[in-house]
This record gives sequence, structure tokens and C-alpha cells, in this order.
Amino acid sequence: MVNKQKGFTLIELLVVIAIIGILASVVLASLNSARSKGADAATKSNLSNIRAQAEIVYDSATPSNSYDAVCADGTVLNGLAGATNSSGAASVCWDSATEWAAAAVLKQTNVVGASSGTDYWCVDSEGQSKAIDAVLATNDTNCD
Repeated sequence: MVNKQKGFTLIELLVVIAIIGILASVVLASLNSARSKGADAATKSNLSNIRAQAEIVYDSATPSNSYDAVCADGTVLNGLAGATNSSGAASVCWDSATEWAAAAVLKQTNVVGASSGTDYWCVDSEGQSKAIDAVLATNDTNCD
């Protein structure tokens, strides 16, 4: 009489576990990339929303139209705080009487190209909204 046992060998089980581990690592790597992209989208959205508020500040400035108080405006500060929360690093905003600019760190690196690794999303009063390679310098009021 032949005794047959049903089941899998130890080698077969180890191979299946290894395959599951490899697939899980691929999924987790993709998930981290998706999280970074989501955080960057939130940062870009928060900074883009600042533009409309900056125009309201400009139009309501007295005695003449000015961007001087853009970075001190409460709604703009809330947008900068949102960008800071999504990016995990402090946002910057600079204004003058004639122009303003704001920037925040992007979680994805080398968006601009091979660079220092850290890239920033910048919006300004000229209508620019783009990735830049370096943080805005003190009192730099445009993204160029």
C-alpha cells in the first residue's frame, strides 16, 4: 500500500513566501512615490490659492494698489501654513510694493533635473507657477 500525503513541501512554501515578499516591496515602493506626489499636489494647490488672495490684497491696499502686505495677510498665511504642513518644511514668502513670490519644498526630489536634490514650488505675481532648484533668496519677489 502506497502512503501519499497531501500538502506542500517546505521548499514550495518558501518560494511562495519569497514571491509575496518581492511583490509587497514593489507595492510599498510605489505607495511611497504616490504619497510624495500627493503631498506635492497639496503644496502646489495651497500656493496657487495664494495668488487670488494676493490680488485682493493688492486691490484693497490704500492709498494706492500695492503688494506690500501680501505675505502678512491672514489668508495667505493660512495657504503658506497648508503648504508647510504638506511639504514638511517651512514655506517662504517675500513681497514688495510691485511684486511678491512664495515657495515651498517639494517632497519629490530632482523635479527640475539633476540638482541639489531638493526642489521647490514657486508662485509669483507675474503668474509663474513652477518648480525651481533653489529656495527664494531673501526679498526675492519672482520665481526666475
